[in-house]
Amino acid sequence: MAATDGSRIVNRLRRIEGQVRGVAQMIEDDRYCIDVLNQVQAIKAALGRAESEILKRHAACCVAEAIASGDADEQKQKFGELVDLFEKAKR
Repeated sequence: MAATDGSRIVNRLRRIEGQVRGVAQMIEDDRYCIDVLNQVQAIKAALGRAESEILKRHAACCVAEAIASGDADEQKQKFGELVDLFEKAKR
């Protein structure tokens, strides 16, 4: 993974952090509930995009390295991690 990929993800997460602080301020300011909920939806979408980037990074680096290594145990471990992740997402 290139350093720029990691910094791009960190920047995205920092923007999300700012959005969350903004929602907290909206609650403190007793803003209209629908406005708050719209911002929560935007945060969830942004987190989904961050998750997707991290998953792509994992596939491009960790999983690809396990495949290239030829080590069957390492390959099973990496794919098992992905299956576990997707199982958790279904709950």
